[in-house]
Amino acid sequence: MKKKWGLVLVVLTITGIGLFFPSIGEATLGDRTLKKGMVHNDVKELQEYLLAKGEFPYHTATGYFGDITVEAVKEFQKKKRLKVDGIAGPQTNNKLKVLRSGDMGMPIIKLQRLLKSWGHYNGTIDGIYGSGTKNAVIQFQKKMSLTADGIAGPQTFNKLNDKATEVANSTKELTVESTAYTAYCDGCSGITKLGIDLRKYPDGKVVAVDPNVIPLGSTVEVEGYGTAVAADVGGGINGNELDLFFANETSALNWGRKSVKVRVRN
Repeated sequence: MKKKWGLVLVVLTITGIGLFFPSIGEATLGDRTLKKGMVHNDVKELQEYLLAKGEFPYHTATGYFGDITVEAVKEFQKKKRLKVDGIAGPQTNNKLKVLRSGDMGMPIIKLQRLLKSWGHYNGTIDGIYGSGTKNAVIQFQKKMSLTADGIAGPQTFNKLNDKATEVANSTKELTVESTAYTAYCDGCSGITKLGIDLRKYPDGKVVAVDPNVIPLGSTVEVEGYGTAVAADVGGGINGNELDLFFANETSALNWGRKSVKVRVRN
């Protein structure tokens, strides 16, 4: 959906890989009712699930339950035929936490890591619920004598989470070749892979990535650019390349192409 400025060269060096906690098993969405005005880690997780389903159009999961989150919750409630009040209570949260084909982002990264810990997923941790992830879920469900429908719901996660303590979030540092883009090039829609409307939120810090290197939904700290979310892909982004969003063409051209250090957290 974008135009790049500058020839992209291929440079990638993994300089370090580390782990940080809390672990995946400590996610608590659903333990409490969330509503407008709240600031909490649970709200951030709520936003990540909404984003995974294309219902949270903002560029960053902030942890603040504001008007944008209220509207996103309402849209999800409408689609699921729930009471439309913009409040994330037990029914809404339980529906949100059911993952299926087509979902993308941080919740899928966590699902893939859990499946890998059980030996049922050998693919790339890319944050995309595609056929590989669905097949892995089906195989896991068969092993656990669950309904093998390829949908990761509460029963599936109850079993998966038996190994949650073995799976931690991760961070890695890379050196990549970067270019820049805007949302206003010829033929551009301004809508990212995760559904973020960059024309509506020109202040967004968003990067386009190859999910095989940086999973969709990851937080990416880019030298000289700031902290961004990996929310887009592109035909010209392969392997060790990164494309940074800028609000206008002048800023994109000024960035040009350069080798930068990045820290990826997911």
